[in-house]
Amino acid sequence: MPNLVSPTLSLSAAASWGAADFSGGLATKRSNVFGVVVIAHGIGLLFMLVLAVLAREDLPAWSSLLWGIAAGSVGGAGLACLYKALAVGKMGLTAPLSAVISALIPVVFSFSTAGLPRGVQLFGFGLAIVSIWLIAMQRRSSSESKGLGLAVAAGFGLGGFLLFIRFAGTQAVFWPLVAARAASFALMTLILLKRRLLSAGDQQLIAKPESWKPVPGVLHYILVAGILDSAANALYVAAAQRGRLDVAAVLSSLYPASTVILARVVLKERWSRLQALGMVAALAAVPLVAR
Repeated sequence: MPNLVSPTLSLSAAASWGAADFSGGLATKRSNVFGVVVIAHGIGLLFMLVLAVLAREDLPAWSSLLWGIAAGSVGGAGLACLYKALAVGKMGLTAPLSAVISALIPVVFSFSTAGLPRGVQLFGFGLAIVSIWLIAMQRRSSSESKGLGLAVAAGFGLGGFLLFIRFAGTQAVFWPLVAARAASFALMTLILLKRRLLSAGDQQLIAKPESWKPVPGVLHYILVAGILDSAANALYVAAAQRGRLDVAAVLSSLYPASTVILARVVLKERWSRLQALGMVAALAAVPLVAR
């Protein structure tokens, strides 16, 4: 019997991440990206602290917490890039591009340390990566290409998070994520403070600097993004503990499907034929990877 616990947790993480990114992208369309991430990660930090206390999880070794801090630092920067890419570009393009890059980083590491998986699984990995790419492939106009550089940077940041948080989560689930959220929250807060100080000290500024505070009507999007993103992190760590890192990373990285579906339902973004084919390929890849 195949181990279905890790794939199920990974797919749950993908659904939660996709919904969180969609909600965070909507908030960033109308508010400062760093303000959105600061509030979302502050909410996520409180959420993880509550879960760690309720689960009565023992504090892990300092090495796990340090890996968590490293994961939160690169992941926070990657998430800020992703939210900005989702805001200025097309969600159906920027989200899958970042997902392909973020999935490849832990997959390459897993292949080099744990060896190649079975042939059927390896084919499933390839099909999953292709499916994400197909979802991303659209005719690119000048407006549709906006945010691609940010999406690439987001992919490397989020891929580093997937790898580092796996190192952090060998002994526990919630406390390493508390450390990660604390690090990303602190990083975004420092960036906000630096931007405010630079704006205040620049006498050449004529226009009023952009406020970090969310505009009315977006706070609930930030709340949803913070909770769902943190929940997805916990699901991913649990999945990586119970199975191969590459399986957890690839299946979790199918989160753009959730983002694209929500963009289609809520924003009425159209799917191309390649996107529809990518969705079918992703569905076919799941049972192959989960074998």
